Amino acid sequence: MTEVDQTTARPVKDASTVMVIRDSDSGPEVFVARRVKGMAFAGGMTVFPGGGVDAADDDPDLAWTGPAPAWWAERLGCDESRARRLVCAAARETFEECGVLLADHRHGAPVSDAGRYHAARTGLEAHELSFSAFLAREELSLAADRLRPFDHWITPSVEPRRYDTRFFLAALPVGQEPDDQTTEVDLTMWARPVDLLADFRAGHSMLLPPTWTQLRHLSEFPDVAAALTAERTISPIEPEIIEHRGGIRVGFDGSDEYWADHQAGHAREDA
Repeated sequence: MTEVDQTTARPVKDASTVMVIRDSDSGPEVFVARRVKGMAFAGGMTVFPGGGVDAADDDPDLAWTGPAPAWWAERLGCDESRARRLVCAAARETFEECGVLLADHRHGAPVSDAGRYHAARTGLEAHELSFSAFLAREELSLAADRLRPFDHWITPSVEPRRYDTRFFLAALPVGQEPDDQTTEVDLTMWARPVDLLADFRAGHSMLLPPTWTQLRHLSEFPDVAAALTAERTISPIEPEIIEHRGGIRVGFDGSDEYWADHQAGHAREDA
């Protein structure tokens, strides 16, 4: 295998992805969605809620509780302003895409009934309302203590759409339940990470390398508490593009296992 020239790198957009998890009788489950086929990025893929950072996420007056942006900047390896944008995008995208609201009331109680705020999702998705303005209007604050930094992936330089993505972990807030009320997905579900990996190997779903890797990490935890308290060493991962048997594929730590699973799934599809 030889490396492919990656000198013509395309611009990179910051993005945030959130793995919402809950306990079940058979172990931790994670919320995933299948993106609509034909979408410009990751069409047909099984993914976690998330998306790109918006200009409106950059608000120094954003109502905020929990670890300060300086704490996040240290763990995300960036400056405070960028850290605030990434955390804001994580909370905003989770609310937009599945209705889970990682926020507290101004008097300190966590939001347990997010349904009352769902009318705002249309305005947020249309960029007619900023997350900061939404929180201020409803007398809420972003609950940064509900999120945990988990991983960091950068789309390879040869891809037409590139994202510098921070992966976050969050426990499902008590009283809330995610939904499928977004036009970007055609299927949502709760599933154990091991079952999602098995579906991929069986050819029943499609996973991008970062998603596959996060599921492998999550499958190691016995419960939500263990996942949230795990000490993570986070370094940016930008897969290499390498030539392989007349084609190209991405190379990263664990990529041999990923491609073995991928090929097993395609073999079953073709059988």
